[in-house]
Amino acid sequence: MDISNKTIWQQAAGDTDRDYSDLCLQWDVILNGPGYAGAWPDCKQRLLNDKWSAHKVTDLGRFSGKMADGDLVVLRIGTAKVLGVGQVVGGYEWCEEFGDIDGWDLQHVRRVRWLWKGAASPKTFDTWALKQGDTTQRLSGGSVIDWLAKLAIPDDAFSRPLVDLPAADDNNKIDVEKISAFLFDHGVASISINNLLNEIGELIRIAEWYRRSGKPSEHETVAYLVVPLLRALGWTPQRMAVEWNRVDVALFDQLPRCDESLRIVVEAKKMGNSCLTAESQAMSYAKGKDECHRLIVTDGLRYGVYVRKSGEPLRLYAYLNLTRLRGDYPVYRCKGAEDALLTMAPEWKPGLKI
Repeated sequence: MDISNKTIWQQAAGDTDRDYSDLCLQWDVILNGPGYAGAWPDCKQRLLNDKWSAHKVTDLGRFSGKMADGDLVVLRIGTAKVLGVGQVVGGYEWCEEFGDIDGWDLQHVRRVRWLWKGAASPKTFDTWALKQGDTTQRLSGGSVIDWLAKLAIPDDAFSRPLVDLPAADDNNKIDVEKISAFLFDHGVASISINNLLNEIGELIRIAEWYRRSGKPSEHETVAYLVVPLLRALGWTPQRMAVEWNRVDVALFDQLPRCDESLRIVVEAKKMGNSCLTAESQAMSYAKGKDECHRLIVTDGLRYGVYVRKSGEPLRLYAYLNLTRLRGDYPVYRCKGAEDALLTMAPEWKPGLKI
């Protein structure tokens, strides 16, 4: 690949806890945050007022204002692994649909035409071949540059059409009353719905207190955030086992508690940590348990619900963020709060609403 006279950037796609490189590669984007304060440069002063460091604000400015059409980008995780190489297309954008990427608000967007993808087999370099720290940084020398210069890219890769981004939709925002009607229409008991609506407000208050005073442990996350939500949905103590055979929370359709009656594996992380990266761990617990059709991964506020259709592997079916209720999540190509809560309820059966 001809890299002469090209500005080359390295772009982080997460950290040791989160990896959203797959979304970058799927949607032809690179992302930066925080994005809650709005588009650049109008967000700059608000971020400084909110005590974000000048260093982070400078990083956002580099991403939004310094990166340019035609520049090259290396997508990295850590300091040694490259998952994609692409070319920047067009200017800076702000896209609300990237406002919840496994708990991070990453609405600052640049379009990238990926020329090489290594998600299945990343290119690995010696440790520290890539710089740690800022999300967006210039790359000016070393083994990564040498590799890029030798990388063979087909000519037609430079003209591939970009994937269309999901359009922002104000109608995608939903409230608890709409959720209440949806659950009732699908057979969830009124007492469970009333308990759920009351519990959501309490869980948000608890989570906000944790944010002010310090994040809870994983055990507290389960005890004060996850279990109360499951109880509100109608799961009884008899059918809900905590720390059962290495499973954080196991949910059963009947007694006795055994592999044959196990229906849901719940894997919990500390509040604020990535929950979607717990998918593989949860799946390992469900392996070989044919009647376990659902997995839930959560940090107490965000819930990823995985469902198995007959004869198919488990897949992300719905995503729920109690503080950011959405009807669906186009970025994840999955459903939203209504379907997540229904699928987590005891009344749900395989084949319902799938």
